[in-house]
Amino acid sequence: MEKMRKIPVVLAENPADREAAELLAEHLRTEMVRRLTDVPEATLVLKFCPEGLTLTDRKLSLRGDFSGMARRLKTNNLRQEMLVRAARIRRPERRPVAVDATAGLGEDSLLLAAAGFTVELYEYNPVIAALLADALKRARGDGNTVLASAAAEMHLHEEDSAAVLRKGSLHPELVLLDPMFPERKKSALIGKKFQLLQQLERPCSEEEELLQAAEAAHPGKIVIKRPLKGPFLAGRKPEYSISGKAVRYDCFVFPEYSS
Repeated sequence: MEKMRKIPVVLAENPADREAAELLAEHLRTEMVRRLTDVPEATLVLKFCPEGLTLTDRKLSLRGDFSGMARRLKTNNLRQEMLVRAARIRRPERRPVAVDATAGLGEDSLLLAAAGFTVELYEYNPVIAALLADALKRARGDGNTVLASAAAEMHLHEEDSAAVLRKGSLHPELVLLDPMFPERKKSALIGKKFQLLQQLERPCSEEEELLQAAEAAHPGKIVIKRPLKGPFLAGRKPEYSISGKAVRYDCFVFPEYSS
C-alpha cells in the first residue's frame, strides 16, 4: 500500500479543543499550533472547527460529514443505490459483514451499514482516518436515528487492509475496494476532494496485490468501485458490472464462500 506523502499541522484555536488536538498531533507525529498565523503558507492544516475536524490548504477544505446523506438512507432511496444493488448477497442467518478495504471518508460504508451490513472500515492513512473517526463520532450522536444506527454498525481500523485481508481470518460476506484513481480529476466536484487527498497519499499502484488480498479473505463477493470508463482493476474482468452516469461497480462472486 502507498505510504503517506504529507502530514498537516494540527490547529486548535479554541482552548476547549487543545487537549484533543495535542493527542491527535502526538498520534500524527506533527506540530500542534494555536493560531493560523503560526502556520507557513504552503502547509496543510488539520483544523478543529465547531462543524468538525477539517483538512485545509487555505484554498480547499475537506471534512468528513454524513449528515448530507440522510435522505439517501431512507428505505426506498437506499434500494436504488448502485452500491447496495451491487452488494446484494443471499440472506445469511446472521448480520453480514462487509470489509471496506479503502475506506476514505466512509460514504460507501455508510450505505452498506444502512443496508444491513456490519462494516469493518480500513484506512491506512492516519490523517484520513482521523477525519473519518470524527465524522463517525458526530454521526453516532446525530438526531437522525437511521443515520446514527448505521454509523453504530461501522467500525474503523487504522491499518493496512491488504495485510489484514491476507491473513484470511476475516471471512466477510463482502469486500469493497475503491482505490484512488487519477482519472477522477476530470470531475470538477470530485477533483476538489481529490486534490487534497492526493497531497496525503498517491493513487493505488499495487492493484494486483490489493485484489489478491481481497480474494485471500474468502468473501462471498468482491465489489470494486471504478470510474465509468476506467479499466478493470489489475486488468481482471468481473462476472458482471452495474454502471451509472459516472461510476460503475465491478462484481466478483465466489459461491463456494457464500453464506
